Amino acid sequence: MRARDIMTTPVISVTPDTAVLQAAALMVEHRINAIVVISGNAIVGIVSEANLLHRYELGTQRDPAARPWWRRLFDSDAAAWSYVEAHAMKVRDIMTPQVFTIEEDTPAVDIAALFEQHKIKQAPVVKAGSVVGIVSRADFVRALVARAKPGQETHAKSDAAIQRALLAELESQSWWHSDRSNVSVSGGVVHYSGQVSSQDEMAPARVAAENIAGVRSVEDSRTVSIPTAGYPAGGYL
Repeated sequence: MRARDIMTTPVISVTPDTAVLQAAALMVEHRINAIVVISGNAIVGIVSEANLLHRYELGTQRDPAARPWWRRLFDSDAAAWSYVEAHAMKVRDIMTPQVFTIEEDTPAVDIAALFEQHKIKQAPVVKAGSVVGIVSRADFVRALVARAKPGQETHAKSDAAIQRALLAELESQSWWHSDRSNVSVSGGVVHYSGQVSSQDEMAPARVAAENIAGVRSVEDSRTVSIPTAGYPAGGYL
């Protein structure tokens, strides 16, 4: 899955001279959480909900006077910006100028990594220098719903078939240790026995089983093994 498969189009944009309240109204009208700022054919910024959070109209502006006096000595620039952020009339004064863009064929996994690395929620999609779409976290949610697996098979599936499918999945995972854990299936109920290094190994095993069609429930009776290497005889220091 790539950017072109999940992006939202057309892109709603404004110019740096657009009124802040007009940009906010467009975001409400189109039910979007960010709007691209374009000057000529170039992206020069982006306005998101975060840029509209501290507004004097809402009484949510930052209050420099609330800071300790010693911080105010060093925060004059922050105080000036806080005033602009709360009172600016034009988009140019509140937009975020650093915009991370992606190409149409950027893999979804790379987009997700970009969002996580830079703590952003959306990125415009460009083609030959022009904006052709935008991908937001909401687009990932929509794609998840659209591409969700259909309901599990309704016809009966043999325990042997369930066990084969489950073992194939488990043995492809690094957290699964077949030398310490056993799997059995009876009446559609998956049962794990043996040992695990930590409780963290139980959840992925349960999830793997729940993804196999025909599984009715999962029981895990494995115990957490305590490593003895490095301890004196008897297990006590």
